Amino acid sequence: MTSSGWAWAISALVIVTTPAFAGAGLNEALRHRLESPGGPGEFVAAGEALYAVPALQALYLRRGWAPIWFENDDSGDAAIDRAIDALELARVHGLEPADYHRERLLELRERLATTHASELRRRLGVDLELLTSDALLTLALHLAHGRVDPETIDPEWFISREPATLLELLTQARRGHNTNIRGMLESLLPDHSEYRALVERLALHRHLARDAGWPVIANGPLLRPGEPDERVTAIRQRLERLGDLEQSGERETGAEADLYDQALERAVIAFQRRHGLEADGIVGPHTLAALNIQPQARIDQLRANLERWRWLPRDLGDEYIIVNIAGFGMRVVSANEIVMEQRVVVGAPYRRTPVFTGRMTYLVLNPSWEVPHKLAVEDQLPRIRNGIEYLDEMGFALLQGWGVDERLIDPATVDWTTLSSRNFPYRLRQAPGPKNALGRVKFMFPNPHNVYLHDTPNRGLFSQENRALSSGCIRLEQPDRLTRWLLSERSAIMDAERIDSIIGGGRETTVRLDRPLTVHLLYWTAWVDETGTVHYRNDIYQRDRRLIEALDTRAPRILH
Repeated sequence: MTSSGWAWAISALVIVTTPAFAGAGLNEALRHRLESPGGPGEFVAAGEALYAVPALQALYLRRGWAPIWFENDDSGDAAIDRAIDALELARVHGLEPADYHRERLLELRERLATTHASELRRRLGVDLELLTSDALLTLALHLAHGRVDPETIDPEWFISREPATLLELLTQARRGHNTNIRGMLESLLPDHSEYRALVERLALHRHLARDAGWPVIANGPLLRPGEPDERVTAIRQRLERLGDLEQSGERETGAEADLYDQALERAVIAFQRRHGLEADGIVGPHTLAALNIQPQARIDQLRANLERWRWLPRDLGDEYIIVNIAGFGMRVVSANEIVMEQRVVVGAPYRRTPVFTGRMTYLVLNPSWEVPHKLAVEDQLPRIRNGIEYLDEMGFALLQGWGVDERLIDPATVDWTTLSSRNFPYRLRQAPGPKNALGRVKFMFPNPHNVYLHDTPNRGLFSQENRALSSGCIRLEQPDRLTRWLLSERSAIMDAERIDSIIGGGRETTVRLDRPLTVHLLYWTAWVDETGTVHYRNDIYQRDRRLIEALDTRAPRILH
């Protein structure tokens, strides 16, 4: 981002308080400090590096180098205290106030309040002025755009976030000492109920982490409803603390305390559903493992997913499809209402589905499949070598060349033993039909990754807990349902009868949408459903770990 990209944040500070400290010598001191590095290639204040140097330079130049946080020659007004207090907002949203000079600001504030020597006061004042402005500018950018640049840790993240445009909003803020600095920072955050619910959940797990411990519930035989087990009391207490089981005023004693009753069964099923486990009410090793996850692990997971929200555009659109890759699920949202949900299969860890936003413009009924070269040589070639009859059984045509040069090759004329991943001059195209890998329909939102949504003949995959099984595209559990909704909303020439007729006829047919539909492919290991319930899933692509490590580094993201 260029220095002009800081303009909205600069506007925020310009109106925080009125220019003051006239004649106190801070103006020239500020100019000198921002013109010259405080160390080798570094701008510093009170020994701490300044992060938002381009913004600070533009901000104070715009103000004629007049300080923001002081009036007259006093020790700094109440606005500094409100600014320092506002930095606690970082912790609420999964960031660390220490990354925004908070401890050093508190130290400087105390020293300035007890110092009377004019020269020392001036030096302290300059440090306090610069660190306060730097802290707020940096935190504002991180709340609006994320602390970590996603492209530095995730090469498969392709969603760009537009710069915040906040001047009109900020000019409505109250000026002078009554400015609500915390409120101004909060206005930069994602304005989504799901984000706010994750923030609340973060607070819960921090409370649990501070509580009296999180003892491991012991392994043992499968625990079924109606059975007694000495672990029942610990499981009941764990589910109460997590909010899956309503706390009862009275505790059972004796044999009743160890009985797996109906209320506990309902809570276990709710817990299993939240964690993507088979919701059978049986407490086995997978359910126990999820119950034993420590609060700190959930804190980190929530911090990572809050950061991903901050990477996204503030407005996802009025109508859109969201695929949660890690959650193996798809939602269709229209007018802020979820109109459809279904399970999906996504890319395997070695063929990961990327994160990006596209625009669905057409779909294909009875699609043929032009096999990508990589899949042809890695997946199909070994099967063909086992017997060329495989091509005919699966409806594959062996082709060479494109357009007018395209030729149909007789597989029997090919010496398959000489072919390899580096030597395969052919193409494979699978005809429409019951064995076609794309099923009866594919949904196209053109993108450089060649990723799309589609049907599949392999229906058994949707009953599996781990559905990271595809070659990168997204397979839908109920493609017919999405087809009918899309065409009823976005095609004047298609109705259910005609759709059935085309599919039944087996002819490949492209249908353009009258209005494109936004498609967001996202990666959330913690998210919120329409009831406000928080769900967790495994980090199938190991993306959380790298993000958490980046969040925990001392030096935050700097935008220039």
